[in-house]
Amino acid sequence: MNQTRTTKIFRNRQHGFTLMELLIVMSIMIILMLIAIPNFISMKAQADETSAIQSLRAIYQAQIQYQTNFPTNGFSCSLAALGGNASAGAPSPQAAQVLQGDLATGQKSGYTFNIVNCTKVTVNNQDMYTSYEATAVPQSIGKSGHRGFCIDQAGEIKADLAGGTNCSQAIQ
Repeated sequence: MNQTRTTKIFRNRQHGFTLMELLIVMSIMIILMLIAIPNFISMKAQADETSAIQSLRAIYQAQIQYQTNFPTNGFSCSLAALGGNASAGAPSPQAAQVLQGDLATGQKSGYTFNIVNCTKVTVNNQDMYTSYEATAVPQSIGKSGHRGFCIDQAGEIKADLAGGTNCSQAIQ
């Protein structure tokens, strides 16, 4: 008889968590999220900055290849000219096929890329670019990156701490 009484009491007792237990668990989860989300955003911005630096190095290498392949043109003053699709035919000064497609569009990993400050000379009625500057600017300062970056024909990457193109601080 004692056994059935214990079984009845056990069956009447509800299973699950109390409201207080659920509130405590939810509070702990919210605290963890408040700590983790800013760190995640910061890590993403840092990864985008690293990608921008590597992309500028890729642009520099593509410029060297372009100059080697098309010496009468010098450097390219256009990202689109460094890109191009192999299925469209042989490489040309307008589509050299030396830079990956996503970077040739000027947008990659939260940064906008551009080639500016090109110096042009005319040799034998042919325009030749003797210098350039490639820039990488965050699309959303603070979210996709904090700093802007620049590289020129010398290959030195510099940063603008304000996120623009006024690059004056050398990157190690």
